[in-house]
Amino acid sequence: MRGTVADVMDAAGPQVWYDMTVEVALSVMAAARAEHLVVCDEDARCVGLVTQARLTAVRDSSRYTDRLRLGDITDDSEPFVSPSATREEAEDAVPFGRLGLVPVVDEHGSALGVLALSR
Repeated sequence: MRGTVADVMDAAGPQVWYDMTVEVALSVMAAARAEHLVVCDEDARCVGLVTQARLTAVRDSSRYTDRLRLGDITDDSEPFVSPSATREEAEDAVPFGRLGLVPVVDEHGSALGVLALSR
């Protein structure tokens, strides 16, 4: 019997609102000792995921301002996977060459965990 994403996913980790500034998100990440944050909208639906590396790169870029919010750097076109999908189905749903973490969401868009892709 094949396992599902739910069998191999990691905990979602800290969840933050999409209107949080990049600087505050970096502080939350440092305080939580987390490598990523799940970004949610006002209805608590997952809209993406940001890593420490991405936030640091954004902060160090020329387009950075202290008003830049997570919603400005995430979009809901990121791949999301269902906990009932097999790992193979999840990897097929993600654009070729994409490595790293992919949010696992339920039918309402709530983050349940993250799946680490290593292909």
